[in-house]
Amino acid sequence: MTMSFQDIPSRDEAGSSEQRRVMVSVAPNGGRKTKADHPALPLSADELARCAAECRDAGASLIHVHVRDDRGRHSLDAEAYREATSAIRRQVGRELVVQITTESLGIYSPSEMIETVRAVRPEAASIALREIVRDESDERPFARLMEWMSREGVTPQIILYDQVDQEALRDMRSRGLVSDQVPLLYVLGRYSASQTSIPADVLPFVRTDDAPHWSVCAFGQHEAACVVASALLGGNARIGFENNLHLPTGAIAPSNAASVSVVAKALTSLSLPLETADGLRETFSRLQ
Repeated sequence: MTMSFQDIPSRDEAGSSEQRRVMVSVAPNGGRKTKADHPALPLSADELARCAAECRDAGASLIHVHVRDDRGRHSLDAEAYREATSAIRRQVGRELVVQITTESLGIYSPSEMIETVRAVRPEAASIALREIVRDESDERPFARLMEWMSREGVTPQIILYDQVDQEALRDMRSRGLVSDQVPLLYVLGRYSASQTSIPADVLPFVRTDDAPHWSVCAFGQHEAACVVASALLGGNARIGFENNLHLPTGAIAPSNAASVSVVAKALTSLSLPLETADGLRETFSRLQ
């Protein structure tokens, strides 16, 4: 199956009778980079809160949060997540959806990832399918987590890195282990010094999936082009220092907000209005 411009959803197709709004989420830090990579990388709770306010003003409606331990290492500590979330709420109130990560980074087990979500009870949490379901023994605990999140009003976002992940999720859906309404994040590329994703990298995902709410993040200088192209295909955009430090020009971005602003301005110039945090909450509640 090939995709042409005729396959791009119209406004009515993408957003029912109302014009579809695009979620711009920001992933400001990740679990790997340090201040040596960029001095404006937000690591502490206060830095995350300031970054959140700047990115809200630039057009973001969701912030994807990683926290660190006292030595600056990736952490899934529940108290650190609570502290960061409280700091962000003091700065922006409910004008951003706060999403925590369960990324293992090769440190945490699936059971520890699950315990983090249960302990924090966040508004939203992202979960890499290949990390939380390593083999068949992990399927039931993951399915129970998804059921618990639905009951508790915690919005999941399942992360897929390739078509192997996509097929695994499709299989779990067919067996009733995962809802076909769960939001997805397609990742274009990997963590490597030379990685540069391009917009066409999203096509294998969108040709073979029908998720009601999906987003894209991308590695490399063409990050903004990738996420804007994905929005034109009916998806949503995730941008930020976790995946890329550069502006489309190749220059280093001065801040996460500068990267968000590039995407927000591109979307609005293409008559794709930006989603608000409250609008996003309404969408997520319909998908529970």
